[in-house]
Amino acid sequence: MTQAPRRKRDSAATKDALLQAASALFAERGFNATTVRDVAARAGVNQALLFRYFGSKQELFAAVLSHNSARLLEAQPPEELPLRILGNLLSADQLSGAEHPIAAMLRSYSDERAAHVLREELGARYTARLAELTDAPDAELRADLVLAWLFGIGMVRSVLGKSPLADADPDAVARHVARGISVLLERTDLPDEK
Repeated sequence: MTQAPRRKRDSAATKDALLQAASALFAERGFNATTVRDVAARAGVNQALLFRYFGSKQELFAAVLSHNSARLLEAQPPEELPLRILGNLLSADQLSGAEHPIAAMLRSYSDERAAHVLREELGARYTARLAELTDAPDAELRADLVLAWLFGIGMVRSVLGKSPLADADPDAVARHVARGISVLLERTDLPDEK
């Protein structure tokens, strides 16, 4: 009897497979209903590898957010970043039966290592990118305010389900938010229009 050839060990490919599987399952089922066993099975690896590379389900979730956020942060043009963030938060409302990513993020925050990833990696990267959109001396504060506002909107709308925000048309929300963001992230170095 011949054995199937052993798969070559490739930690980068295994991590990527786990991230892809986790991203799909968290989106389909939400944080609570996704098990590490299901993630490992979908990735085609032993679940012990998930714990080796990520430590916990919370850390895996934080890594998925970080991985997915990299694409959002690198998309062009950068001026559209605030509304892309808002669009992602509002579109997450339409995940049928799945937990909203903000609720899962809050739950993940109870794990100190996951909290570190969320705070330092995600928070710092978003703040840095948003701060590039203004030349104000307090650019980082303004960027943090925009970030807090966007996540607050997602929290009130999708996690708390408070009306009228929960029932508002996403386009109307985006129009109002865009006006506020334009004030917070204004540039003063632009030439005057004649």
